[in-house]
Amino acid sequence: MSGAAEKQALPRAAGPDAVEHLIAEMTLEEKLAQLAGVWVNASTDGDSVAPLQNQMAGDARSWDDVIANGLGQITRMYGTTPLEPLDGARRLAAAQEQIMAASRFGIPAQVHEECLAGLAAWKATAFPVPLAWGASFNPELVREMAGLIGTDMRALGVHQGLAPVLDVVRDLRWGRVEETIGEDPYLVGTVASAYVQGLEEAGIVATLKHFVGYSASVAGRNHAPVSMGPRELADVMLPPFEMALKHGGSRSVMHAYTDVDGVPAAANQALLTGLLRDEWGFTGTVVADYFGVAFLNVTHGVAADLGEAAALALTAGVDVELPTVNCYGNPLLQRVRDGAVNEALVDTALRRVLAQKQQAGLLSPDFDPAPPALASGIELDPAGHRTLARTMAAQSLVLLKNGTHDGGPALPLPASAVRSLGVVGPLARDPFAMLGCYSFDAHVGASHPDVPMGISVPTVAGAASERFAGVVSAATGTCEAITPEEVAEACSIAAWVDTCVVVVGDNAGLFGRGTSGEGNDAADLRLPGDQHEMLDAVLAAAAAAGTRTIVVVLSGRPYALGGFADRADAVVQGFFPGEEGAGALWDVLTGVVNFSGKLPVSVPRTSGGQPGTYLHSRLAGPTGVSALDPSPLYGFGHGLSYTSFSFSGHLASAPAVSTSGSVTVGCTVTNTGAVDGAEVVQLYLEDPVGEVVRPVRELIGYARVELAAGASASVEFAVHGDRTSFTGVDLKRVVAPGLVKLHVSTSSTSDVHTHEVILHGPRRVVGFEREMLTPVTVTPARTNI
Repeated sequence: MSGAAEKQALPRAAGPDAVEHLIAEMTLEEKLAQLAGVWVNASTDGDSVAPLQNQMAGDARSWDDVIANGLGQITRMYGTTPLEPLDGARRLAAAQEQIMAASRFGIPAQVHEECLAGLAAWKATAFPVPLAWGASFNPELVREMAGLIGTDMRALGVHQGLAPVLDVVRDLRWGRVEETIGEDPYLVGTVASAYVQGLEEAGIVATLKHFVGYSASVAGRNHAPVSMGPRELADVMLPPFEMALKHGGSRSVMHAYTDVDGVPAAANQALLTGLLRDEWGFTGTVVADYFGVAFLNVTHGVAADLGEAAALALTAGVDVELPTVNCYGNPLLQRVRDGAVNEALVDTALRRVLAQKQQAGLLSPDFDPAPPALASGIELDPAGHRTLARTMAAQSLVLLKNGTHDGGPALPLPASAVRSLGVVGPLARDPFAMLGCYSFDAHVGASHPDVPMGISVPTVAGAASERFAGVVSAATGTCEAITPEEVAEACSIAAWVDTCVVVVGDNAGLFGRGTSGEGNDAADLRLPGDQHEMLDAVLAAAAAAGTRTIVVVLSGRPYALGGFADRADAVVQGFFPGEEGAGALWDVLTGVVNFSGKLPVSVPRTSGGQPGTYLHSRLAGPTGVSALDPSPLYGFGHGLSYTSFSFSGHLASAPAVSTSGSVTVGCTVTNTGAVDGAEVVQLYLEDPVGEVVRPVRELIGYARVELAAGASASVEFAVHGDRTSFTGVDLKRVVAPGLVKLHVSTSSTSDVHTHEVILHGPRRVVGFEREMLTPVTVTPARTNI
């Protein structure tokens, strides 16, 4: 690096004064260069991996010109095109050397990647999607997964991960439901916080997205406006972000694409500065969702040109423009030069950007541009990753129904009882049935059909053939189209075998290239394409032949199963369970592993039963004033097991507590069946009489309890008065005196025991400092010897 050292007229300062030293010495051009990224491998040809990518090419200058004054971020070096990991590392090292040599201060770029379902790089492990994390109700497992992902990212020279998604599902038709953790803010917040902890502990800046309201777009259409009042925003959408900042320690937030009540998030100063920074005390960076600053001009129409878009975003509190330079380059430069934008705003954003670079070691004089993997080598899909991916996949699979067949339970399937096995359906032989939209092979690989998948992803039929002899399978068309001949073949197989597994659901893709994923919003919740008719015919053929039939749904959102559940012997729901999903599926179908997943989203009965989630008011449920019943077929939190559990010893530490006090709610859970299993004990709050309309119930605590056959454990929830808080008539978050009910449950529709507790004392106003968690203690019961 001798050339870079000679060019550095002003060497980087070390220590706590480095940031202020740099700000004082930088020209305006050098400052703005730190506030934007460059997408070095992006192409404007072919399929896009970001909205309007082909129309938003950004800065047309040469690479040398772009980096002449430095560079803030490098966008997706590994996640844009299929690259051997070490080839990517070499390219990154070369790019960093050029960036450091080109500018006066030799500051490297911060490097970010997507990591929503594993690191989005060729040959990296494809873990289950976030909706599957939610189904596991196991934050610690999610934290372990995030730690592995973060460690790999650090080895490749990556500093920031664009994950997790904290949007709470409000409309199941939205294409990005698969990227969410579920329809409940407490589940989303606790699981997302665990993911953040895992990434941050590995040294990766976790980026919370999308702030805020994105998942509530009108009619579930991507980027559509959000018609949401301030109370719903505060009580449903904001809490996961509060939790992930306070308890996860995230250092970055990404603004949402959408507008809420006419104000785009990227231009919302009250949100990005007033709430996030002034009220919550956030000191990290706010980054733009891809092209989100330019969209203030291009799609929202609140800015006349890119310069005005830059001014709006910078003033609101957006520190970094991603993925490339559209607005924070020349357009913003001219605005500052003309006096329309105060340079102090640039300095404020720059201070946060440089502070984060300093935390990552990028301001250190001995920074090495070569990623550690170049010296040590790296395997992005080792056995340990696959083992964890399989465990997570198994824990995320939900047994919705387990009926009877030939006088016994339909599942598990013992090998001795299956003489002939059929595996049919559009996803029977499709490895992409396992992969979410943000896994590399679905996100990027689909645009490179000549490049093989970088990982091994067994199919449902392929994994079945490893366990059973004589498996007969048929790939019945695609999710979108199935011919009559393909339906006839599936029916013939179903009538001939004694056991038939029918695999239906989604293929994930981007912007119309799939049935689930970003831009793939659904008109209704009927199974996509011709799958409804195919499944109807196969179930009829199986019933006529007396065939045991298991319906497996592998999807990015739940679909209406009301016309099928009663006709199938068993129904299983999986949410893109990752590369080990097929093996995990057969583990649970055969009883090698017990089912333990719980629904993070409700399964509707009819295709028009949404929008709507379990988190609703009385009048949003079934009533005598409407002929339409929106009740789900299977509610949030539902999931069966091969064993049974009993609850006893219910207790509440006091019948009444102050609004600032706590009550302990406990019980004993016993595995009363013959096999080991796990139950998720769920605690719901009901506020029967509120000063504003309140949900019928809302999850405020849960505990995944693993028990050997015959074993017991005590479960205790410590419920602080703050956990009953809501946004009152004055739009302040309050804890109000009065009666609350605490329901110990196994799902949102299955109560085990109810405790009535009186809150007495003053109405209290609470904020970001409030207790956001419900601590839970699980203590194994002693066994008498």
